[in-house]
Amino acid sequence: MIKSILSNIQNASKKSQKLLAILLDPDKSTLGEISSIIKRIEKLNADFIFVGGSFVEDGVTSNFVKKLKENTEIPIILFPGDYSQVTNYADGLLFLSLLSGRNPEYLIEQQIKAVPFLKNSTLEIIPTGYILIDGGTNSSVLKVSKTSPIPQNNIELAVSTAVAGMYKGKQLIYLEAGSGAKQVVSAELISEVKKNISIPLIVGGGIRSKEQLKNAYKNGADLVVIGTAFENNEL
Repeated sequence: MIKSILSNIQNASKKSQKLLAILLDPDKSTLGEISSIIKRIEKLNADFIFVGGSFVEDGVTSNFVKKLKENTEIPIILFPGDYSQVTNYADGLLFLSLLSGRNPEYLIEQQIKAVPFLKNSTLEIIPTGYILIDGGTNSSVLKVSKTSPIPQNNIELAVSTAVAGMYKGKQLIYLEAGSGAKQVVSAELISEVKKNISIPLIVGGGIRSKEQLKNAYKNGADLVVIGTAFENNEL
């Protein structure tokens, strides 16, 4: 097990070593499938497993992560859609603030609700600026957060939002086109954001081919997240 997830990401970024995370939604897999899922993840040489979903019932995430830990040494990072999805069975938590939206529930209120659990948690808590980019679909995260994404052509706004997040002390910036996005985060947008921040950049949403994966890396993504493509065996 790596000593610090954040340090691992930061060091990889400094050395231009690209990282891969597979996103698993506990609602889309059964406990009985986990062993075969892990084998597929290990074949891809993934560095991390992200776990989270927009709609997950209480207790489901905890049982899911516990079963994952029984089958793999790959670090598991929570990527929660709600504070109720936090569990100590994981290794780390992306402590997300939805910077692209103006709904206080996802800027600060969900985070406050998580504090009573997190104060006594063993999780590595990683402050993360979460920025939704228009991927051409009304993704579940948009429905839940009741916010609008930043248009792909408004690069100035995306850059300013990312930089503001960095100035606010976020340790990672996450550009997200949304689950099942028809359009990935553009190369130009990734590149411009990366040029203007000094912290690692995560990119996800709609990446379904090795070419798109390489393109995200080439333009500045330090860590790419694959979800739907993995679910559909597209990579």
